Amino acid sequence: MGIKERSPEDMPREKLSLRGPQSLTNEELLAIILRTGMKGKDVLDVAHELLSEFGSLKNLASQSVESILRIQGIGPEKASTLVASFELNLRIRQELDSNKRIKVTSPKVIAEYFIPYFRDKQKEQFLVVTLNSANIMERFNIISEGSLNTSIVHPREVFKTAIDNRAANIILIHNHPSGNPEPSKEDIEITKKLVDAGRILDIKIFDHIIIAGNFYVSFVEKRII
Repeated sequence: MGIKERSPEDMPREKLSLRGPQSLTNEELLAIILRTGMKGKDVLDVAHELLSEFGSLKNLASQSVESILRIQGIGPEKASTLVASFELNLRIRQELDSNKRIKVTSPKVIAEYFIPYFRDKQKEQFLVVTLNSANIMERFNIISEGSLNTSIVHPREVFKTAIDNRAANIILIHNHPSGNPEPSKEDIEITKKLVDAGRILDIKIFDHIIIAGNFYVSFVEKRII
């Protein structure tokens, strides 16, 4: 659907304000950066053409101003804006990576670290974050991807990661692409099984956090575990 056919609340900028950046498609996010289209081609058409030409956001983000200028409807100002935006994102990611060994003092600390990671994920991922004895984050591993209802997380997979990384404690994290961070019945059942297994292995589950957009739910804060 083009810009002109959309209702006011479905315009990219309005959606961003009302529902947050996670509700926008790649084309809509690009459209906000591009701002306007051209005669016979609205801004979403130009954004779609950019993604089609370069194949993915990752490929588009690695292009120079000169290569982006090849797209009809993209002038020097828009090309420069795109390249600058992607470079800023890269630098933010680098800052996050350089701060990976963070000390986990609360659910909020770990949630704020992973909210940017999950922002563009359309599938549900289940991560195991390993902590050392000082509760400093060492690394994280993806245990499953898809849906927890169809891709069951087994204790052996979770604790194999913990043992391989010599973790003192672990944090379980998964995302809800639906935007609702509240745990399902299955989330609670799986977590309780993992907590029981952790007691046997003497590996404490520090928390289980669900992230949905800019919101999160901590199982410890809700006293589920």
